[in-house]
Amino acid sequence: DIADDTAGFTGAELSNILNEAAIIATVNNHEAIEHSDIEEAIKKVTVGLQKTTRLISEKDKKLTAYHEAGHAVVGWFLPTVTNVKEISIIPRGVAGGYTMYKSDEDKYYISKTEMEEKLISLLGGRAAEKLILNDISTGASNDIEVATKIVRNMITVYGMSDKLGPISLVVDSPEELRLFGHDIEDEIGAEIKEFIDIAYVRAQQILNNNIDKLHRVAGVLLEKETITEREFNEIMNTNM
Repeated sequence: DIADDTAGFTGAELSNILNEAAIIATVNNHEAIEHSDIEEAIKKVTVGLQKTTRLISEKDKKLTAYHEAGHAVVGWFLPTVTNVKEISIIPRGVAGGYTMYKSDEDKYYISKTEMEEKLISLLGGRAAEKLILNDISTGASNDIEVATKIVRNMITVYGMSDKLGPISLVVDSPEELRLFGHDIEDEIGAEIKEFIDIAYVRAQQILNNNIDKLHRVAGVLLEKETITEREFNEIMNTNM
């Protein structure tokens, strides 16, 4: 179970997790490191320290609940997105909430489809905010940053743009880009925007088609604050 959750971690990262788990076990007065201590350490290292004392308004709780539910529900309908392990609206680190996914394989190659579906999943939170609250927040800033970086690499590093073709556009200076034409920077920018726009529309479509699931997941989050993998699967597999 622990190996599944830490697939792809380096030796240094695993060592860090065990050190954190030892501290958590001590705080919890455990005689030895227990499974729960390791799970909490993984969350602390990957997401951040839990902040149970932060005062959160009901408005922000609702926004966070729908944001995280948006990620989880969109990901459920994308074949290459790994299963949800836990969803929470308890703040950790700088995040108001989080959606953790199972990491059950150490992958060396990632396909274009996987990267495109990762984009859709990342934008599920922003799409849910807009759909339910008819507003958007700064909570999606990290999602947008990660999505933009993925798209930029797809186009400039991995040559996954049908329009620009299988060429590397990673250069040391802007002048080198002009080897591909004077308008190449505009073309790269337009491609990045198109990839993001397509992913955002797809996320909105998934949520519109499954809005009952979105309301149900967000409702349980507001009630319990944290949803486990089993609970999430039960919600998604229940006909409503």
